[in-house]
Amino acid sequence: MPATLKTAVTFSEKKEVEASQLLKLFHQAPWAKDRTLEDAKEMLRQTDVALCAWDGDQLIGFGRVLTDFTYRATIWDVIVDKAYQKQGLGTEIVQRILNHPRLKRVELFWLCTRRPGFYAKLGFSAKEQTGMVWTRSRQARQE
Repeated sequence: MPATLKTAVTFSEKKEVEASQLLKLFHQAPWAKDRTLEDAKEMLRQTDVALCAWDGDQLIGFGRVLTDFTYRATIWDVIVDKAYQKQGLGTEIVQRILNHPRLKRVELFWLCTRRPGFYAKLGFSAKEQTGMVWTRSRQARQE
């Protein structure tokens, strides 16, 4: 059952979001449940644009972008607290990314997802299947 919002949801660009708050969201998702506080802090430091959704002082949604601000941008980590899903917050985060003033010149937005249906409804297509992945083992990351 969706949470009843205590206040109106607010959105902010806040690269300095507390990593501990973000980790609470990450631990709700199978794709991010093993992320650590230290890694989340470093990820935030290296992120070009971050958008947050708030219910009062509670972080309830997040999305981030890595970009050259001209040709390409990649959208990562769009996540909404499970208690707030199905209320349009994920859509709003993605729309705010696509219309962000600092990203207006970006020609092509990329994303990786296990939920293509959500993004297809927002105008993304799978027509350019050019992605490839190389994975570094967890052990090698720690050496």
